[in-house]
Amino acid sequence: MKILTNNPLIRDQMHYDKFKIEYCNIDYLDILRRGRDEIHRKKRLLTHPLYGSVKPNETVYRTLVLTDAKELDFESLRFIEEAIQTAERFLKNSDPKDWPERILNDFQVIDYDLIDHAIQRMIL
Repeated sequence: MKILTNNPLIRDQMHYDKFKIEYCNIDYLDILRRGRDEIHRKKRLLTHPLYGSVKPNETVYRTLVLTDAKELDFESLRFIEEAIQTAERFLKNSDPKDWPERILNDFQVIDYDLIDHAIQRMIL
């Protein structure tokens, strides 16, 4: 299984034997696009790409959990395509923000907690 993230807190602090972490220093929308590429390479989403109640224009971090699939998973592809469209709409209609470091740290913790909770439910 794979964790795809742009969240440095996940890269530095999350450790699960069953999950390979791929950290990418890219923006929110590009993480979704990278996830779509993974789905085209026969991966399946284990978490919804828009999990939590944080809108795409209210954070800069996104983490996806994926696993191998035997063939192209059309449901995962539909979810990620809809997430990309939603994120594009939100980001198009908002001004870019220069978040202070303390807010970015909060965003990292929120993303970390949401994914950690989802993973805990998967492995129990």
